[in-house]
Amino acid sequence: MHCRERHPLKPRIHYSKASITDLEIQYATDAAANGWGNRCYEYIERFESYFKSHLGVTYAIATSSCTGALHMGLAALGVSRGDEVILADINWIASAAPITYLGATPILVDILPDTWCIDPAKVEEAITPKTKAIIAVHLYGNLCDMDALLAIGRKYNIPIIEDAAEAIGSIWHGKRAGSLGTFGTFSFHGTKTITTGEGGMFVTNDASLFEKVLTLSNHGRQRGQTKQFWPEMIGFKYKMSNLQAAVGCGQMERISALIEKKREIFQLYQQQLSDLPIKMNPEPKGTQNGYWMPTLMTLPSHRLDRVNLLNKFKSQNVDGRVFFWPLSTTGFFELRHDNNQANSIHENAVNLPSYYEIGATDITSVCSIIREHFRMIT
Repeated sequence: MHCRERHPLKPRIHYSKASITDLEIQYATDAAANGWGNRCYEYIERFESYFKSHLGVTYAIATSSCTGALHMGLAALGVSRGDEVILADINWIASAAPITYLGATPILVDILPDTWCIDPAKVEEAITPKTKAIIAVHLYGNLCDMDALLAIGRKYNIPIIEDAAEAIGSIWHGKRAGSLGTFGTFSFHGTKTITTGEGGMFVTNDASLFEKVLTLSNHGRQRGQTKQFWPEMIGFKYKMSNLQAAVGCGQMERISALIEKKREIFQLYQQQLSDLPIKMNPEPKGTQNGYWMPTLMTLPSHRLDRVNLLNKFKSQNVDGRVFFWPLSTTGFFELRHDNNQANSIHENAVNLPSYYEIGATDITSVCSIIREHFRMIT
């Protein structure tokens, strides 16, 4: 008896994969061989300089993660036990966790149906005497309404923080995401538009805030302190390594091409799926979306059955991701039944593969699975 021939699995279509060239390898090799002693900060300082120039900000501190950058920034603002920090209910938990590290409470508000980012009207309703900060998370490259949020911040004298982990390449009316608020934070995780493997960046135009975070980032040792190993305060250890920064320097020298590639990938999806009852990442007039993660969401008149779609992807060796869950449903925070958009949107959306080497043929294959799925559910 002959066994039935098994067809090999199709090549995997990754949802994300870093673009690493000989340039990054060259810099990382140099850092590994020579980046020690008096050169131990060389690539870090170069990476920070590149990033400041790209973003148009005065100060930047490379960190071990975006979470660490956010933690230190909140600490430098004086966020502490009993305080409240407002952010959107739909987010990855990394945006909320640092608030809890400081003993403060995340106040989760609803999102806008078009951008999937925080609703400024809901922010203003949630402000209390305990409100210490507002975090604007630019989800999947989509931009928060920064004009409205900054106006609220000025009205109530509350700092607006930008979590731009997913928004490299996004521009709000001439200013890059992360450069508009009191401070901004970025992620260089392996899935992000540029990567250092792991890593992050704190940016600001506020000299005093910069000095506080710089001190916090080095176990509380102030810059210029002549007394060796003397801390001025209890700080943290969220510093990026020279090796990671070397990779980051290569990425920054290619950043325009990397941003443009993300935009090209999104546009191919948008063109092929334009006739379906869906919407994708928006790009309002006067803005540019970095399109970190192309996202498909059904119109209110339709349901997605995302579990079924993701199972179809998996059967064809295609990576897909769920849209973030509402944080209020995780059990760690107050359950918010009144966040109607957050509670309805997440089940009707998925993130699509967008790794740099994905080709037009692969995108067509992904779109074919999506089109077949919609034929089955309508």
